[in-house]
Amino acid sequence: MTYTTQIDMDRATPLQPRAQGALQLVAKRRGAQSVIADLRQQGALKALFPRSHGTALDAVFLNTAGGLTGGDRMALDIAAGAGAHVVVSSQAAERGYAALDGQIAQVDVTLQVADAGRIDWLPQETILFDAAAINRRMNVDLAGSGQCLIVEPMIFGRVAMGEVVHQLHLTDHWRIRRDGMLVFADSVRLIGDADALLARAAVGGAAGAMATLLLAAPCAAALGSQLDLPATAGASLLADDLLLIRLLASDGFTLRRDLIPLIEALSAAPIPRVWRL
Repeated sequence: MTYTTQIDMDRATPLQPRAQGALQLVAKRRGAQSVIADLRQQGALKALFPRSHGTALDAVFLNTAGGLTGGDRMALDIAAGAGAHVVVSSQAAERGYAALDGQIAQVDVTLQVADAGRIDWLPQETILFDAAAINRRMNVDLAGSGQCLIVEPMIFGRVAMGEVVHQLHLTDHWRIRRDGMLVFADSVRLIGDADALLARAAVGGAAGAMATLLLAAPCAAALGSQLDLPATAGASLLADDLLLIRLLASDGFTLRRDLIPLIEALSAAPIPRVWRL
């Protein structure tokens, strides 16, 4: 028996090329230094390791596809072994480009920190253009006294270029666990009329950029009490070892200017060079 499928060419939606990438990095402690124990790179995700003057392992990842658009799939898996310290940043700002209806880029980040280890997750900004569509998930597993600092900045169109984000599909889910127990959960959902959503006082207050910082470390309470926060930032000590900061800014430059002192205050290593203004 022969089956025939007829396609309505007028209604068929052409699929854009999809970029895929996977990066797996495992760091271990060797003497006073943190070094690469295992590294796997696939597709559009690559890693660079600039010379470091500290004891942490500096890793810089890049997306050779040049940005994220509908249907792209990116997965980053970073692990710090016992006593190891990894500082992860991105070579440049990520870009979320316009996507066809129903085609959403997927980004999955997994951070695993062993006892006495630490990961500083410090990617540069994600610039979202009009009609961008991205779903992102971040899962962090901390063991024992493991620590992490997570910083995620976002820019909603570049003010200097006159860009305005009218439509947007963005979901961003964070789950932090310590010894298997959920200690922090956060979900951001910006879908639809971005102008109206970001204008709401409880969402963005008409800000053009925002960032979330989370420090999970025994020193969180002490460091949080010493911070000099800008007027557009708010901090919450969720537990003695869990500090959350939200930061709004009018544009990307202002966001970075306000972020750098906070990263320097909360990080246990020199801020990556790619972050310098």
